Amino acid sequence: MKDAFGTPQSLLILGGTSEIALATARRLIGRRTRTVHLAGRPSPALDAAAEHLRSLGADARAVPFDALDTGSHEEVLGKLFVEGDIDMVLLAFGVLGDQARDEQEPLSAVQVAQVNYTGAVSASLVCAGALRRQGHGSLVVLSSVAGERARRSNFIYGSSKAGLDAFAQGLGDSLHGSGVHVMIVRPGFVRTKMTAGLPEAPLATTPEAVAEAIETGLRRHAETVWVPGALRFVMSALRHVPRALFRKLPV
Repeated sequence: MKDAFGTPQSLLILGGTSEIALATARRLIGRRTRTVHLAGRPSPALDAAAEHLRSLGADARAVPFDALDTGSHEEVLGKLFVEGDIDMVLLAFGVLGDQARDEQEPLSAVQVAQVNYTGAVSASLVCAGALRRQGHGSLVVLSSVAGERARRSNFIYGSSKAGLDAFAQGLGDSLHGSGVHVMIVRPGFVRTKMTAGLPEAPLATTPEAVAEAIETGLRRHAETVWVPGALRFVMSALRHVPRALFRKLPV
């Protein structure tokens, strides 16, 4: 169960090598979190992440999980909840893709959509059902400001995040009153390995800053978190720019 400050004792990360997720895990372990399941594709990086969290005092282990293998989600994730209650699920997997390539290779674009949306829908529903049955817990979904309005420079990635964001909002509404809290996190440009080499956008942030915002959001029982907070007003303005003008913006 969570403590008085909203800190979960047990955490399941979907996307166990995500820099944002690991920054969040480190921050929560520094508070009270003691059990961490790192779900992701088997790799030395996943094993190293689990070992690092163990060195911080958590009971952390790697769990084989593939976002694209939706047929296995109920079995793989269901087993974790059978072992014991999980206070928080952090859905942190996703791929950025390569817009220029993906426009020319539809199958690559489809894979971006399958990971970011289809896989996320499947995993979220499995976890949401388990959280509902145990009667408590939080599902934190890493969305993106890219989903607020599709831009020509990354509309494939942006559209997949838009779908995930809308899904998570609806899921949160459906779980209202069940004891399960859904929180959507909308970061802007985050300095990670995934964005290395890309032009840095205004209001760029770090995994640690996103982790801090997640912890604060949990404590406040927030439904939507923007990182940094100023992006809420920036994206609200961009969302209402007439399309003819939006096309001319360098985005």
